[in-house]
Amino acid sequence: MQASQAAAKTPGKTQFRGLKGLKKQRRIQVIALAFVALALATGLIGYAMRDGINFFRSPTEVVETPPAAGEVFRIGGLVEDGSLVRGTGTTVTFRVTDTNESVPVSYTGVLPDLFAEGQGMIALGQMEGGTFVATEVLAKHDETYMPKEVVDALKEQGVYQDPEG
Repeated sequence: MQASQAAAKTPGKTQFRGLKGLKKQRRIQVIALAFVALALATGLIGYAMRDGINFFRSPTEVVETPPAAGEVFRIGGLVEDGSLVRGTGTTVTFRVTDTNESVPVSYTGVLPDLFAEGQGMIALGQMEGGTFVATEVLAKHDETYMPKEVVDALKEQGVYQDPEG
């Protein structure tokens, strides 16, 4: 009887295999759950950023694929030469172009200092009756822009090269 009691007190090989199997199964469940949570989080982030992924639409994209009614988006391109008309107060109208298509824009507010015909711009707003009504206008500067302080420092060092000549 002592031998049978000793055998009952010490776990057999089948019990160890059972514990190893449970640990392995538990580890697989945790990994699968973590993968599902990661996939879900990635999907939610992508869904939340679906409108913010494109920085702006070109006039060609706006003409070819008109936005939904009331949809707020950004349009970007060049201010068409000869299209800038200042109205009463702070209202201005102009056309934004990408050289293929152009879209009329109306904006009420103070334009940025760098805003000019032939220059790049991005506007935030929505289409209303064929005209893009902007709530915000940003002017883009060219890639050769350098702050005055940097230009002065480069001139002092004798290494400044004028980008126009």
